[in-house]
Amino acid sequence: MMAEEAPKNQEAVVVTHVPPPEAEEEKKQPVTLGTHLSKLPESGTFKEESTKLSDLPETHNKALQELKSLVQEALNNHQFSVPNQPKQQHKPEEAVTAEKESETKEEEKASEPATKTDNEDEVGEEVKETAVVEVEEKVVAAPSIDDDGAKTVEAIEETVVAVSVSTTESPHPPAQKVCQEAKEDVPLPPEEVSIWGIPLLADERSDVILLKFLRARDFKVKDAFAMMKNTIRWRKEFGIDELMEENLDCDELEKVVFMHGFDKEGHPVCYNIFGEFENKELYKKTFSDEEKRQRFLRWRIQFLEKSIRKLDFNPGAISTIVQVNDLKNSPGLAKWELRQATKEALQLLQDNYPEFVAKQVFINVPWWYLAVNRMISPFLTQRTKSKFVFAGPSKSADTLLRYISAEQLPVKYGGLSKEGEFGNSDAVTEITVKPATKHTVEFPVTEKCLLSWELRVIGWEVSYGAEFVPSSEGSYTVIIQKARKVSSSEEPVLCNSFKVGEAGNVVLTIDNPTSKKKKLLYRLKTKTSPSD
Repeated sequence: MMAEEAPKNQEAVVVTHVPPPEAEEEKKQPVTLGTHLSKLPESGTFKEESTKLSDLPETHNKALQELKSLVQEALNNHQFSVPNQPKQQHKPEEAVTAEKESETKEEEKASEPATKTDNEDEVGEEVKETAVVEVEEKVVAAPSIDDDGAKTVEAIEETVVAVSVSTTESPHPPAQKVCQEAKEDVPLPPEEVSIWGIPLLADERSDVILLKFLRARDFKVKDAFAMMKNTIRWRKEFGIDELMEENLDCDELEKVVFMHGFDKEGHPVCYNIFGEFENKELYKKTFSDEEKRQRFLRWRIQFLEKSIRKLDFNPGAISTIVQVNDLKNSPGLAKWELRQATKEALQLLQDNYPEFVAKQVFINVPWWYLAVNRMISPFLTQRTKSKFVFAGPSKSADTLLRYISAEQLPVKYGGLSKEGEFGNSDAVTEITVKPATKHTVEFPVTEKCLLSWELRVIGWEVSYGAEFVPSSEGSYTVIIQKARKVSSSEEPVLCNSFKVGEAGNVVLTIDNPTSKKKKLLYRLKTKTSPSD
């Protein structure tokens, strides 16, 4: 789908060169945003690794097997389902024994008669084997026997009754304890844990998930396992499963973050348009207080989760996303709330979404981004920073076209992707028009048809014309579009069509009088011409 297809009609390209003006003496270039960007650490050097096990080095494969063993052990022991809660301060055994003795004393006081005698201790010696064990320390030295024998006998009878009651009730707790111990002896089946819709260790897709954690931690198995446990714990605490079903009512943010098309390698592309927050009403509605900022964060996580679950986690498939960050008209450093929300989001993404970004492309980078880059850089790993690509306003379109084909790139960013007659599957041809050069493109037509095409020149400021030249010597050339200069302020994409009634060539002419090279994008399609 991503490979460019040649147009159905063969085309002949004729380039007529106009002698360029005399080269001016090179002048020393002033310091510009471009020179600042060139001083940033080398970016865009990251090359995505394979997710096929057969392509892994032996050391990486060994690390994967070790991590799988740790995960299996954790599943067997239900370690993922037990969150790490703050440890409760356990009381010393002496304190626990004292509490039990105190409770036992209170229970015995309730069962003893109001009138006590000194002979009760002697009776207690006879029945202490059937009494509660915890009261052994309660026995004290027996005082002299009371002379009142009637009271003593009465006390003995009541004590025997109390002991008898405790004797009849005593068999039940041990029975319950035996049942509980029997249940504990029955081994529980391994717990089932899914992450991004993929059950851990269920199939080979799980290996791709584990590889993401390993690569995020330089294949240090224990660190990768700790990161995975923390991620699973965070997902439960954040309520990811519930979040997926939640309606956050954030329709106004659909222009801020959206998915559109694929890059040349087949990665889905996500666009983050920070300039939308120049709208004061939208900014206030999104960031004015902590509750709104948390709502935005939850919406952004929900959007990412839905995008991730559309990826293919089979080995060798595409399981990462290209992020395009448009900084044009971004509120920038002056907006504290936006900085805080961005910082928090970056931290969450780096901690809990390892290796989901194939590339981070920053376009329309303003002067203040250097300060932002210094601010967020400490929170990013070197591996993450190696995926960054930066482009100032004048280089943004060319930079994006380096990674995304024109048929997949939105019109506002230099491509031809938009709603209309042509779709993302209609391949686009890219040609560089040299400075001070007239470039012509011919579409040979051999039968009656309706020929449609669309084209654009990045930055325009060139002349464009179109005509039909019949093959027959007795026919006349037909002017389809009179040559005229197209300025950069006009519609970026021009569309034309021509009903061909005989064999010939449709000729497009681009005249670039400037001293800069221009990128020409065009595509065409034919339809059978309806009979007259």
